[in-house]
Amino acid sequence: MLDHISLAVADFERATAFYDPVLATLGHKRVMEIGDAPDFIAAGYGAAEHEPAFWIGASREPAAPAPRAPEGQHVAFAAADRGMVDAFYRVALEAGGTDNGPRGIRAHYRPDYYACFLIDPDGHHIEAVCHQTA
Repeated sequence: MLDHISLAVADFERATAFYDPVLATLGHKRVMEIGDAPDFIAAGYGAAEHEPAFWIGASREPAAPAPRAPEGQHVAFAAADRGMVDAFYRVALEAGGTDNGPRGIRAHYRPDYYACFLIDPDGHHIEAVCHQTA
């Protein structure tokens, strides 16, 4: 359904320092960067070169107000197994994320819904989820 999603960040270097190791736990890396646009800089993440599905971007305008994470919005990243969810959670906390729901089964969603929830340094709610049985 979706081709890609983008989140605005206040500090591009801080955001890439967070997302580079966090998304690597799920097998994704920074596959594109837009550094020559006059008004913004952006990084795209994905599993394959030139196919970014998740973007972060920041304004180059020094007087631009810091973006605010939209209320109620969150991004869920697919994990192939529960170990990836565990690694995502651990690395995200180490990289400056805030716990918003520890790793575990969320049976109220479905019996095999294993996920963790965090808040990134810009206030975006993120999740890693695995739908595989243990």
